[in-house]
Order: sequence, then C-alpha cells, then structure tokens
Amino acid sequence: MISRRDLGFLLAGPAFGKVTGFEQVAGALPPREKGKVAVEMLGEALVEPGFRRQKIRYGAKPGNPVYAWLLTPDKFAGRAALCLHQTTKIGKDEPVGLGGKPNLRYAQELAQRGYLCLAPDYPSFGDDSTDFAKEVFGVGLASGTMKGIVNHRRGVDLLIEKGAKSVVAIGHSLGGHNTLFVTAFDERIRAAVTSCGFTAMAKYKGGNLKGWDQDRYMPRVREVFHNSPRELPWDFPDLLRRMAGRALYINAPLQDDNFDNSGVRDCVRAVGGLFRRGRLVTAYPDCGHDFPSEVRQEAYRFLDLA
Repeated sequence: MISRRDLGFLLAGPAFGKVTGFEQVAGALPPREKGKVAVEMLGEALVEPGFRRQKIRYGAKPGNPVYAWLLTPDKFAGRAALCLHQTTKIGKDEPVGLGGKPNLRYAQELAQRGYLCLAPDYPSFGDDSTDFAKEVFGVGLASGTMKGIVNHRRGVDLLIEKGAKSVVAIGHSLGGHNTLFVTAFDERIRAAVTSCGFTAMAKYKGGNLKGWDQDRYMPRVREVFHNSPRELPWDFPDLLRRMAGRALYINAPLQDDNFDNSGVRDCVRAVGGLFRRGRLVTAYPDCGHDFPSEVRQEAYRFLDLA
C-alpha cells in the first residue's frame, strides 16, 4: 500500500506548482512554433486497406526534424489521432502495422476507422538518430522528454493543417506517458488514451527512478533529484489534473511489471473527482504489459464519442 505521506503528496499536488514542478525536471517548455509546418514527402504514398500511408519528415524546433508516418483514411470526416509508439527499435513502424506486436497497431486500426493518423518517431528510435548533446541539450532543451513534447505539439499543428477538426492522442508504454506529457501541455488535444504508460513514482520499480534518468528521457531525475520520488517535484496526478476538462482513457493491466497497477489506482483516486462523469475511464485487464484487443476497441469507442 502507498503510505499516507505519499498519498498526501499525490492529493495535494507538486511542491512547486502544477506546471513548473514537471518543468524543473524535464526543462522549460519552449513557446509553440509559429507558421506553417515544413513537411518533406519521403517516397511514394502506399495504398493500404482503408487508408494511404506516406512517410514524411517534418520540422519541429528547437532541435532536429521528425520522421513520421502519415495515414490518410479513405473517408476522412475531420477526426485525427497522434499515435505514439512504445520503446521499440522500429519506432513509428509498429503503430502502423509494419512489424512489432499486433496488439500495438493502433494507428493502423484508427486509420481504418476514419482517423487521420500521425505516428512520429520518438528521439533515438526508428529513423531518428538524434545527437542529444547537439540537437537537444545544445539547443536549450533539458531532456529528450521535452524534445518529444516539442515534436508532438508540432505534429498536432500538422494534423490541423491537414484538416483535422478534432485531435486525440494515443500511446502504449513510452507512448503512453508521452501521450500524457503532450496532452498536459497542448489543450488542443481533446481526448487521450494511455496504455501501460504510468504509475505513481513511489511505486515505479520500488521507488528507484533510474529508468527515467537517461538523456532521451529526463537526466535531471538523476543529476538533481537523485532518482528519488520523494525529491521529485512532480508526479503523474499533476499532469492528469491538467486534463480534467477533457477526456482520458487509462489501460493499466493487473500484471504489468513495469507500471504498477496499484500506483495507477492511487493516481486515479487523487484526480478522479475532477473529471466529469464518463470522462475518465479505466480498464484493468488481467494480463501483463499489453493492450488487449477488447480494451483497444473500447478505447476507440471512447475516442469516437469524445
């Protein structure tokens, strides 16, 4: 069980404020880039059942451009989805169905439901070869996490330029918490689905945050806050609170050995009363670190109605 002290911290919010606590760790959020998104088409568009798939590269400053797949449905009615991949070498290819796990092809499945989908590489995965010293820290960013937020917000710009009237976000594992990060900082995202993406920091790997301290995530977790959840000035409820006026679907399997299910429940208890009825939905399937078909289908229906 989480201690009264830790639960009190979750309920009270971060020590340094709802936004600045996160930014003390991930770095300051840059102003949103203005102007039209610079897009380069890479090769020919490929026809798939129900949609066309085009590899692109788009600008996202500060830092280097982003490689992504753009999936354009045959019947587009204005709904769009930012689809973020898990920790996998092939990056953006997995959500669009080009390898990886069949249960993580949510970009492909949403495109077949009529969503315009953007599936970008996170820095250092897929086609991305980010030099963190030069292209992240060297341009004033403090973490790969913040570069991810920059990239993903610019992806929302691109979806809107392509005709999106409403934008949602979805991701599993690495993509699950990146979905929360970008949604917390971009109010244009009206609904989000996070699968196996978070837990209370005190319950992540028994309270050892070493998994978060790499350059491609948040090195200040180690350098400033000593991999200690008690020293960290934010926790996931702080981000969830920022989404309370929108819609959030959480998949948190009971047997997830990465993101402890009881820690997810602690976070949900801390914020659940802030969401309107039916706008915060949780699924706790009896499986491991996965996004089962029945849960994905429920999540898609949730997005359809958001």
